[in-house]
Amino acid sequence: MATITVRGLDEDVQRRLKQRAAANNRSMEAEARAILSEAVDEQEFGAAWVEMSARLRGDSIPLPARSGPRGLDLS
Repeated sequence: MATITVRGLDEDVQRRLKQRAAANNRSMEAEARAILSEAVDEQEFGAAWVEMSARLRGDSIPLPARSGPRGLDLS
């Protein structure tokens, strides 16, 4: 397991992290770990999705022509 130190953390960020940790019944350290893990997972998922969809679709996805808005009859 790696250890990191975050220096220069804004007081407002620290306050909001404490609030979020309390709301999730976790320590600040556990909350920071959860946030970092979630952020990394989302980025890896997004990158994998872009790569997979690019392979499947080729260069681009053709979009159909769009028509104007339809009228709304409220009577």
